[in-house]
Amino acid sequence: MIQIVPKIRGDKVIWGVVIILSLFSVLAVYSSTTTLAYRFKHGDTEHYLLRHLSILIFGFVLMYAAHKINYKLYSQIALPIVLFAGPLLLYTLVFGEVRNEAARWTTLPGIDMMFQPSDLAKLALIMYVARMLAKKQENIKDMRSAFIPILVPVLVICGLILPANLSTAAILFVTCIVLMFIGGVKFRYLLALAGIGIVALALFITFLMFSPKSSGRLGTWQNRIEHFGGKGDSDENFQVDQSKIAIANGGFFGKLPGNSMQKNFLPNPFNDFIFAIIIEEYGVIGAITIILMYMILLFRGIRIAIKAPGNFGALLAIGVTISLIFQAFANMAVAVHLVPVTGQPLPLVSMGGTSIWFTSVAIVIILSVSKEIDEEKEASEEITETEHATV
Repeated sequence: MIQIVPKIRGDKVIWGVVIILSLFSVLAVYSSTTTLAYRFKHGDTEHYLLRHLSILIFGFVLMYAAHKINYKLYSQIALPIVLFAGPLLLYTLVFGEVRNEAARWTTLPGIDMMFQPSDLAKLALIMYVARMLAKKQENIKDMRSAFIPILVPVLVICGLILPANLSTAAILFVTCIVLMFIGGVKFRYLLALAGIGIVALALFITFLMFSPKSSGRLGTWQNRIEHFGGKGDSDENFQVDQSKIAIANGGFFGKLPGNSMQKNFLPNPFNDFIFAIIIEEYGVIGAITIILMYMILLFRGIRIAIKAPGNFGALLAIGVTISLIFQAFANMAVAVHLVPVTGQPLPLVSMGGTSIWFTSVAIVIILSVSKEIDEEKEASEEITETEHATV
């Protein structure tokens, strides 16, 4: 371990944030899966812990192996991945495994593991938008040559994600708008894009209303909005109520690790509502620590974007950072009942499989840009030292 640390490149603060969030993840997942273990694994409480640990460890290996890659590679692979992600999303909508009345999942060939193609599509679209914005900077104000080539993939990818995962589509759509705003696209074009998105969503909901086969998903969205407003069946609102109880029980210092009671009642204490379990066991101090980690990640991502050597690196770093932060705060806002239930996992904390790996790739992208900044700084310092020695 001591020999590996000097070889780690990139922003050390982000590495620290990843480690702290992962430690919270291990503790919270181990605590919140005890009921699951007794129900499905005959009391083998270590089963889910070891599974989650192996996924996290592979994520760290992935980050370490890939963080030294030059970030410019992502510009080269952005378009092929977007072209691959579109048909994959369409295939998943038609043939994917249905969970909670939504076809989000498909199987990775060869390893028999389920994953959500929307995770791949998110990263691919952000890379593509960053690439196009960087390439089109000279004529970024022009609609036909700059805005339309970016607009079409955004609408297609978000539109394909929408039927199965409204919250992911919304987060990705807003991320792309923010990224285009930073990239210099005309504000009226962005307003038009936002309007197109709203109209498309309204048309899709209208279609669902008149399509009996699709009414289940519409019913889910309607129930979540009604329950957020205090209406609807109390059974449907059960998880939100239990989340509130967990938060109230936590107090300032919490009930200490492993002492959560609401983990026995919450349907998904290890995923969608893991933040509530953290608050119950670690109190307000734990909640502030988690929020602070994501705020530090946001600050460092912005700092890296400002110092990035090129437009693509800056846009890529800020785009990925914003996407992760939006997802994190969507999850935490659901747990404290600030927004309706979305189903978004807490990045690097919630139990998961491929979702953790895709989050690791997102972190790798940010670290790759920061590594390039460090290398340019070191090269500049070497040149300065050489010039001084020559003098």
